[in-house]
Amino acid sequence: MTIMKWLSIIGIGEDGIDGLSKIAVSLLHKAEIIIGGERHLAMLPADDNRKKITWKSPFHSSIQEIINLRSQGKLVCILASGDPICYGVGTTIIKHIPISEITIIPTPSAFSLACSRLGWNLIEIETLSLCGRPVSLLQSYVYPGAKLLILSAGADTPKIVSEILTKRGYGNSQITVLERMGGINERVLTDIAKNWHIQEIAALNTIAVECVADLGIVGLSRIPGLPDSAFHHDGQLTKREVRAVTLSALAPLPGELLWDIGAGCGSISIEWMRSNVRCQAIAIEQNSNRINYITDNAAALGTPNLQIIIGKSPEIIQNLPQPDAIFIGGGVTAPGLFDICWNALKNGGRMVANVVTLEGEKTLFDWYEKVGGNFTRISIQRAEPIGKFLGWKGMSQVTQWIAYKGEEEIN
Repeated sequence: MTIMKWLSIIGIGEDGIDGLSKIAVSLLHKAEIIIGGERHLAMLPADDNRKKITWKSPFHSSIQEIINLRSQGKLVCILASGDPICYGVGTTIIKHIPISEITIIPTPSAFSLACSRLGWNLIEIETLSLCGRPVSLLQSYVYPGAKLLILSAGADTPKIVSEILTKRGYGNSQITVLERMGGINERVLTDIAKNWHIQEIAALNTIAVECVADLGIVGLSRIPGLPDSAFHHDGQLTKREVRAVTLSALAPLPGELLWDIGAGCGSISIEWMRSNVRCQAIAIEQNSNRINYITDNAAALGTPNLQIIIGKSPEIIQNLPQPDAIFIGGGVTAPGLFDICWNALKNGGRMVANVVTLEGEKTLFDWYEKVGGNFTRISIQRAEPIGKFLGWKGMSQVTQWIAYKGEEEIN
């Protein structure tokens, strides 16, 4: 059966219709309905009388409108900036409409154009978009020597980026703003972050950053085990060494979802999300004061999309999306917690729990008798001053249990 490709998504640059390929022009001419932003629709000839639809707010209402057009049997064309499937509208549409019904014709993305201007190798740089996204996402991309390309949300974004860099101790980083790339009004502006003062900037801009750390600034790795000092907390923090072991046991993979139960200051779920931009997590904490710590830490460490829920775990988690992994750092002895978590966990998923009390160990052993798993005793000592000398001071020993759903059936 032949499937009709009724929808085309065409990437268009600052050079407008004249810059389109022959196949893109052909699809545009055949379209009966054209969708795009006001800037894109203004590129069409003044005497073009076809039906035109501009994007609405909220954006999902426009997506539903496009889906509804499917039943009308008309050819629809969407005009989008650059490469529609590089942080573009195409990435959203293909979640709702099969690719078998769509033709996508990209033009060079802002990232490709910026690299051609700067002489950068695209595969060696960090790319992100701040369009419709929290600017604090930038925090997890900053490290000494990093090269960043950022899709700007508007004219104010370069100033905001410069302020974040300066506050982080990267004030000497070079910022280059590339405006209206590919058009006759293209312009390139450059300065260092701490001196950034340029006011008149086009809304359509891309930001390039060469990160230079101030003397004494140490970068924060995405490998689990951030320094304890990276987190604001009230003492309820999984310490650095234990955290690294715990994240190793949880073994995050791109796109996976973690439930962090008894999240404390959010250190486990935050480091889970920092491991890959596609990792997701839900932090559950019943202490309202600690919710503030989680929120602050998530923003400061570049994971503002961490979902934070306040309340008691057994009452909340029954209605949450199915997780790939579950970490229980607090509330192990809560009645019914294990059964709810284990039943919710995806087959092949893993559950990790840390305890420091005998009561907690007894609970974990009960769980072990039900589904198996493995125990590890984690004992950490740190050197601390004893008068004029250094001596070893032990932290509370942690008992860790890890089990994989599905193993109990094999065993």
